[in-house]
Amino acid sequence: MLILSLVLLLLSTSITSRQDKSILYSRTAITILVVGTVITEDNLFLLFLNKGIGIFGGLFHSTSTTNVFHIVILAISSVILLLTSFYPRKVWLREYSSIDRLLFTKLIYYQTVLINKTGEQFKILEYSLIILFIVIGGVFLISTSDLVSVFLSIELQSYGLYLISTIYRDSEPATAGGLMYFLLGGLSSCFILLSTSLLYANAGTTNLDSLYIINSISNADDHSLNSLLYWYKSYYIHLSLLIMSVGFLFKVSAAPFHFWSPDVYDAIPTVVTTFVAIVAKISIFVFLLELVHYTSKSMLDTDFSWVMSLLFSSLLSLIIGTVVGLTQSRIKRLLAFSTISHVGFILLGLSIHSVESTQAFIFYLIQYSVSNLNAFIILLAIGYSLYSYVYKEEGLNNTDANKKDAEKNENLIDANNSPIQLIDQLKGYYYINPVLAMSLAITLFSFAGIPPLIGFFGKQMILSAAIDNGYIFMALVAILTSVISAVYYLSIIKQIFFDKPDNTLNTELNDFKAEATISEKNIIVKKVSISINNIVVSSSLSLSISIITIVITLFMFIPEELLNIANILALILFNI
Repeated sequence: MLILSLVLLLLSTSITSRQDKSILYSRTAITILVVGTVITEDNLFLLFLNKGIGIFGGLFHSTSTTNVFHIVILAISSVILLLTSFYPRKVWLREYSSIDRLLFTKLIYYQTVLINKTGEQFKILEYSLIILFIVIGGVFLISTSDLVSVFLSIELQSYGLYLISTIYRDSEPATAGGLMYFLLGGLSSCFILLSTSLLYANAGTTNLDSLYIINSISNADDHSLNSLLYWYKSYYIHLSLLIMSVGFLFKVSAAPFHFWSPDVYDAIPTVVTTFVAIVAKISIFVFLLELVHYTSKSMLDTDFSWVMSLLFSSLLSLIIGTVVGLTQSRIKRLLAFSTISHVGFILLGLSIHSVESTQAFIFYLIQYSVSNLNAFIILLAIGYSLYSYVYKEEGLNNTDANKKDAEKNENLIDANNSPIQLIDQLKGYYYINPVLAMSLAITLFSFAGIPPLIGFFGKQMILSAAIDNGYIFMALVAILTSVISAVYYLSIIKQIFFDKPDNTLNTELNDFKAEATISEKNIIVKKVSISINNIVVSSSLSLSISIITIVITLFMFIPEELLNIANILALILFNI
């Protein structure tokens, strides 16, 4: 269904002459993803009853784990597409907001600048199409069962990410960031391709199931079995997978291959950063989960195991993501280092490789993806809500304040596509919009692991699995870095709630008046007056933020579903 819809959308794009159809394409893509989610959910019951189904001659396999994460990717992608499916601001009139008025009357308003109908994100037809490419690549990568399909899937996903990073053609920083991402991403793909060729040269097969069987035989204690594989060395697959892990760790921005992500996240528009920072990681981590499960050795084994590289990367990610994040003044660079720190927790759960750690890994991956999504949507909503405010400074009159605001915007490159770039821009935002400020504070507290928010339970499960399996040093490092990282989360919250705002309402908009018409059955029945206070954040943004924030806050009252899913998937993986 995804591929067919992608072909049809490509055909419709090639013959259209209007650039204002991008909203229609985004809504169509959301419909496709929602229907795909329903189809995937319908197959879950069948897959829970057996070990899974091999399809396309063994190139892919469908299991309960793959289908659950298909649903996660499709659902998160559809929420991200909401950002480009509706205009970010709307006209709100209390007397026309009842259900019957919303259903039977229509508001017509032509001030496109205030509604932001001319935003850059609404001029790009290809945005939703490229997102469908990335989603297809991610879905294939999760379900892949062959080295050839692994490389094709990761490249399909990566090429879409390179394109979407540079899709804002008039944005110089986005072009530079996307080019950096493309060049370094090509280098990481070389590592994946090299490891694939080494595995094929040694084992004579590209099928992952065959490699798992050969690996389990070569690791067996029976020397008579090892004599059957005289050409095969038990450490060879681990050296090859070590090279492959370098490529994948780069793509999830884990240390020490993290250096590209802060620059790229900060340079590309926030709408694009939301997708690049979240969806690209889910499919790779789920693929690594299966790879670790079938090729890892016991930590008591004296031979080398490639999983040790994941543990080492986890240690570096925890330290670098925390320490370097303390020095950041730009909000998206800070979120990039925050992501690196959380990737350290995810890799710790992945490399321990027990039933408890796998359950913690699945839970942490889902909850962090949702929390990160909420943080980026809130950043966008804050940027959209500050359209009527100007920067002020003590001792300046209105004229000087407007000049200061202009100078500040000139210093913020690409301010139209990423209105919130500096942490200082959030000063005193609580006094402007208390609800959005509280939502952002709850999300940041969840990142820091403050109980009873959902982030606390994720970190607690990872740390519990680490201690139970003897990883005392890693657990201590994770606890210390988690406490230190709370410093930069709390510094943002301090500026939002306790500092005075540097923004004041633009005096030129105080006397703003405009007219809108109310129509019923295409007949104009009334004209109404619109002031600046009637322009609010759109329902698509406010509804998404509200639902995700409620889930983060009230998770302790409804924990069964997500915890049960993580537990069942871990038990199925370990054949328990």
